[in-house]
Amino acid sequence: MTLSPLLAVSPVDGRYHQATHELAEFFSEYALIKYRVFVEVEYFISLCHSSIQQLAHFDGSLNKKLRAIYQQFSLEDAHWIKEKEKETNHDVKAVEYFLKDKFEALGLTDSLEFIHFGLTSQDINNTAIPYSWKEATTQIYIPQLESLISTLDQLALEWAEIPMLARTHGQPASPTRLGKEIRVFVERLNHQLLSFKSIPHAAKFGGATGNFNAHKIAYPDQDWVAFGNAFVNETLGLHRSQTTTQIEHYDYFAAQCDALKRINNILIDLCRDIWTYISMDYFKQKITRGQIGSSAMPHKVNPIDFENAEGNLGIANALYEHLAAKLPVSRLQRDLTDSTVLRNIGVPMAHTLIAIKSTLRGLKKLILNEAALKADLEQNWAVVAEAIQTILRREGYPKPYEALKELTRTNEAITEATIGAFIETLNVNDGIKAELKAITPWNYTGV
Repeated sequence: MTLSPLLAVSPVDGRYHQATHELAEFFSEYALIKYRVFVEVEYFISLCHSSIQQLAHFDGSLNKKLRAIYQQFSLEDAHWIKEKEKETNHDVKAVEYFLKDKFEALGLTDSLEFIHFGLTSQDINNTAIPYSWKEATTQIYIPQLESLISTLDQLALEWAEIPMLARTHGQPASPTRLGKEIRVFVERLNHQLLSFKSIPHAAKFGGATGNFNAHKIAYPDQDWVAFGNAFVNETLGLHRSQTTTQIEHYDYFAAQCDALKRINNILIDLCRDIWTYISMDYFKQKITRGQIGSSAMPHKVNPIDFENAEGNLGIANALYEHLAAKLPVSRLQRDLTDSTVLRNIGVPMAHTLIAIKSTLRGLKKLILNEAALKADLEQNWAVVAEAIQTILRREGYPKPYEALKELTRTNEAITEATIGAFIETLNVNDGIKAELKAITPWNYTGV
């Protein structure tokens, strides 16, 4: 039966299927099987280029047909392997039998036992999964995040000269500019994305316990470490871990999860700030005809995109945290806990993708309400106190901080008139008084 989104247990494949379906090419069961087939085929081709005498007759003329096995890999092929898995009760062994069937069809009956030669299943899993993860992050995640950063960068430029009351500890503080506050997130995201990109995509490849035991006993004169490095680093474009147990360390993958978590924390911070600005009426939201904000209150247009993003980012981070904490830990040379956990690496990526798309959607709905920002500044003339006392310090005025504290730290409203009257009481020359009176909440915004 074809899975309907209405029957999916997870909202990733149900409610949010439209936002996440592109990840199926990297993280579905079909995708995992296909990437395993890819690694097995490329491994066989690499063996043919080694000094193994039994494969010396391969001149590369069949490489195109061999690669077509994974390039044209179909759902029917995946179903064949899943049926074989029911017999073998081993997923990677089922892939091996699939390839033997394909090789026989190509007339390669004398080379069947060099499929999966000397390998354990983790040599395939710990290369196929990092490869699929690398492709997903490169082709889907990074472009989506860069699109979000680009949108923020454009908004920062558009709002570069919009003065805004800052709030520290939730209280009125020295004015800032809206564009600058958005650019804070641009800088943070760019730095953390750069950090994420710098982490290698590590892979394990070295036989049953990482020592190339089977390879060495069969062909002792072959440099199997050099072979493994060339295959993983050059052919697959991954980073081969040199000394391993049966499985990859997952330390670099844990670092990637931590990096993605930091990026998601920045996005949570962004969503909460924008949500708050909307609640302060700094932003209105574009109204889509026919849509309903509240089932009971017709007037409402809720900031649901930012709320949706925050919720999905939280789920993603909980999973990233588990992956980062669990995967580097395994009993002795290997237990099975990494295998079942690795099958879920696409889930936090899916929730992250939902969140990024939701944030982008929300940002595109924003309408700047400049009048609200101006009104907020008008009601908070006390924030220029810092500017006044700083100039007075410059001029050597006695106890300027205390004088301004006495004026402003009250429960009475501080207005332009209040500030002007205070300046007139100061024992400074007219030039300084004019300089002080020229300071307003709209121009005291720094560099």
